[in-house]
Amino acid sequence: MKRLFLAFLLLGYTFTTHAQDNMAKDPIKKIEVTGSAEMEIVPDEIYFAISLKEYFKDEKNQKDKVTIDVLEKQLIAAVIKAGFPRDNLTIKAITGYRNWTGKKKPLHFLESKRYILKMNNLYKSDVILDEVDDKGIEYVNIDHVDHSQIKEYRKEIKINALKAAKEKATYLLESINEKVSDILMIEELDDQFYAPQPMMMSNMRMMKAGADAAPMEDSSLEYQKIKLSYKMKAAFKIK
Repeated sequence: MKRLFLAFLLLGYTFTTHAQDNMAKDPIKKIEVTGSAEMEIVPDEIYFAISLKEYFKDEKNQKDKVTIDVLEKQLIAAVIKAGFPRDNLTIKAITGYRNWTGKKKPLHFLESKRYILKMNNLYKSDVILDEVDDKGIEYVNIDHVDHSQIKEYRKEIKINALKAAKEKATYLLESINEKVSDILMIEELDDQFYAPQPMMMSNMRMMKAGADAAPMEDSSLEYQKIKLSYKMKAAFKIK
């Protein structure tokens, strides 16, 4: 029995030693590289913020209040008239304040609402603002920008980054008379998304000057592009 056990032990040792020898003799030759890719795209989704506030026509005596409901109806009508779906306009925030006039304590509470309008460009922003009571417009600005096909662009850049990794492995190995073989590993590294705020040119009139102002010119917008950047790490066998 002892001899049989010893025989099995020696046999197991032989197989283990043989496997280790094979691994030592035939290690997997590989190369690990990192590839990167970038893309800049022009935003086709611009989220335009419009803040409306209640006010008194007779500010001194705090009478004849123009309510937020009246201003909101004007804004909705202007959005539809400009050709945008009603659903593109949403409420982002509601606030309230009391308007002080001198030392007199305000008696009335005034409401303010902030809206976000999804647009594909800002050329119709002046048209929309022109339909809303200018005294009821508190401020306007760009909330953020995006692109409707951003997911597809991300896929494309990842593919380009992986191709760049293989290209790098290929020319590095060719420099030492070696060739790339099968892929062993793929790892995503960086995922960078940079969407800066648009910069409006000086002739972009965001607030109306008044009923007697000169006709408003078409808006002109200059903004930075959305920048996507990715890095992919890959390992390849060496033939």
